[in-house]
Amino acid sequence: MVNTHRKFRSLLVSLVFLLSFSSFSLGAFANTNTSSPPELAELFGDINVSSSKLTTVIVELEEESLIEAKYKGKAQTKASLEKERKNVKAAVEKVAKSSKVNREYDTVFSGFSVTLASNEIPGILGIPGVKAVYPDVTYTVTGDAGKLVAEDAYSPNMFNSVPHIGVDEVWEIGFTGKGITVAVIDTGADYTHPDLAHAFGDYKGWDFVDNDNDPQETPVGDPRGEETAHGTHVSGTVAANGLIKGVAPDATLLAYRVLGPGGSGTTTNVVAGIERAVQDGADVMNLSLGNSLNNPDWATSIALDWAMAEGVVAVTSNGNSGPDNWTVGSPGTSRDAISVGATQLPYNVYNVETTTTGGVTYSTDKVMGFASDADLLALDGVEYEYVYVGLGSAEEFAGVDVKGKIALISRGAYAFVDKAANAAAAGAVGAIIFNNRDGEIPYEIPGMAVPTIKMDDDDGRKILAELEKGNNKVSFDIEFDRQIDETVADFSSRGPVMDTWMIKPDVSAPGVNIVSTVPTHNPDAPHGYASYQGTSMASPHVAGAVALILEAHPTYGVDNVKAALMNTAENLYDPNGVLYPHNTQGAGSIRPLDAINADTLVTTGSHSFGVFYKDKGKQVEKQHFTIKNLSNKRKTYSFDVKFTGNPDGIKVMTSNNLRVNGNKEQQVNFNVQVDAGKLNPGYYEGTILVSDGAQSFEVPTILFVKEPDYPRITHFYVTETEAGYDLEVYLPGGADQVGLWVYTADTFDYVGGKLLGTDASKEFTSYSWDGKINGESLKPGEYYFFAYAEKDGQLDYVYTIVEVK
Repeated sequence: MVNTHRKFRSLLVSLVFLLSFSSFSLGAFANTNTSSPPELAELFGDINVSSSKLTTVIVELEEESLIEAKYKGKAQTKASLEKERKNVKAAVEKVAKSSKVNREYDTVFSGFSVTLASNEIPGILGIPGVKAVYPDVTYTVTGDAGKLVAEDAYSPNMFNSVPHIGVDEVWEIGFTGKGITVAVIDTGADYTHPDLAHAFGDYKGWDFVDNDNDPQETPVGDPRGEETAHGTHVSGTVAANGLIKGVAPDATLLAYRVLGPGGSGTTTNVVAGIERAVQDGADVMNLSLGNSLNNPDWATSIALDWAMAEGVVAVTSNGNSGPDNWTVGSPGTSRDAISVGATQLPYNVYNVETTTTGGVTYSTDKVMGFASDADLLALDGVEYEYVYVGLGSAEEFAGVDVKGKIALISRGAYAFVDKAANAAAAGAVGAIIFNNRDGEIPYEIPGMAVPTIKMDDDDGRKILAELEKGNNKVSFDIEFDRQIDETVADFSSRGPVMDTWMIKPDVSAPGVNIVSTVPTHNPDAPHGYASYQGTSMASPHVAGAVALILEAHPTYGVDNVKAALMNTAENLYDPNGVLYPHNTQGAGSIRPLDAINADTLVTTGSHSFGVFYKDKGKQVEKQHFTIKNLSNKRKTYSFDVKFTGNPDGIKVMTSNNLRVNGNKEQQVNFNVQVDAGKLNPGYYEGTILVSDGAQSFEVPTILFVKEPDYPRITHFYVTETEAGYDLEVYLPGGADQVGLWVYTADTFDYVGGKLLGTDASKEFTSYSWDGKINGESLKPGEYYFFAYAEKDGQLDYVYTIVEVK
């Protein structure tokens, strides 16, 4: 079974063709209209329309939302929208007997959420007035579980990201976010926390999980699932004002609980939260949540774009699926919202020499990451016992005593930070992670829960062999090497965005080892603090900065706010001094004081020229941006555009000089001429340098040649069934071929392969597989299942580990 959107239209066309040319009598169809069938609504996402299981979808109406209609200059009222929804809902009830409407939307999204049997969905695609149907996808917080800061270890100085980006200098000139309302759309917030109570009025926001006006976090011991603290941490970064100070300490907060126990929720509530925040008059909204689907047109992204059109500045996390390109997920893919990548504050680099019993050393050992210098240096010169814990899962740690010891772990199956977190939870004082493939592990990950050393696969086998001989003692010689300036976190998701081909993130901000508020649910000890990392922690830095900018410039629209942050961002360089690409850092790390003081704005803050396909000759695409001179004096601006590497085949034509009077703006037109025959397929980043003679502004730009090099497959899910397995893959642009390779997990021997299908359409596609290779069932054990997809000569694959019983 292959599931694709728009396949129903082709089925209807085929049916009409058969009826028109069949040799059977058509008397029974004498009144049948054999012209082309009407357009069906588009169906997006992971929906098995042959199943009778209940599922929830978001139905978008053709009738525009209140804000979309307003933006397009059309008359629209809540009453007319309600009438249209009522008509469509009635039609849905007729064709989908099991349907039950959950939530309705009219402000930033026009439609409703409905639960129904999956096989009833084709029936609603032909209902007049239905524009599209989206899956009710799961959103989770984009930050880790963090670690609590003990009361006796807490210091206000631990919250060091605020002074690093210069926020304390903004406070000194009188801007603290006063009068600005920031909506935190998250897991709720502990509005009783002493550092946050000042920011909440009588109306705290709304709880869309429990459907009441009390958006408190999920408490410890809740029978429905794991407690949460994420929204409180985010809220503290925005507006804490107590033992620690957030970016905008005098801002007003509203909390919208759209993610329930464990920090998970769905589109149904996220869109509802966005709508309510706009209705409640929020000036800024922060969404430190996401999924990993690189698609700009999910319902959440659409809602954010229209919220921005209404003047509410939406700030979202870019995701934690880095460091590869194309890993940005919704709602970070939103066209207009400010998407934020995460950075690591300046940190010290140390060299290490690892020695095990008998003086055995290891040539590829390096420091991978640590939470603090003190934690790492505590290992220096001390001998520890080390213990092997396999892949480092929580279950593997549960069976081994690592308290006060070093955990030896193999790479694979779980994120490095999760392995370190599991080691810390089990009482280990450090970890060694060795590679499970040829070569060294290329990542440095500051902020890991325990000091962690990395090795290549050869050294991994060597240290494991020493352990098996009974040589179970290890020591470390640790020496300071150098300081690294602010860098992009490896986990931070990268762009570009599929279909719109936009650069993401827009900007970056600190997101590693961020200390902020968390709930204690204990009135006798209400001061809770924890250190978290993730783009969830970066996003509220930007939301707070937006509050400062809006206080300083009350008349700024969303475009001006976004441009001010992007135009004045500081370039970031990797540890080797190489400038990060735009799709890694966006415009750079925010500097709120410079954003407030900017007297020139260049909008939009980045540009994409899209895709150039022409094989022969030159193709020209036009683009423009706007120069806004906010000073009282006339300025003359010059422009220079350079693409990385100055490739032959790309030529930019624009004005040499432009005079703009004080407090005026002017559009700048420029053309890009591309000779695709002289360029390799892929994407090319460039920078538009705008100068007024005294200062310069950099505007990121990008273009694509031929079929962009996005991954042909990004997600792979395996579900065991009575008949074998259901295999679901996400194909961003479709695929010529989709298949499966199977390897043993222990010895990595190739078992065999299976071609699953050809000419697969874009986005989610599902296949059924009987679990047999060459006619034989897999033997019990663990296997690597690799799903691969090939399109236009490019082949990519992803894998998951499956236990066959």
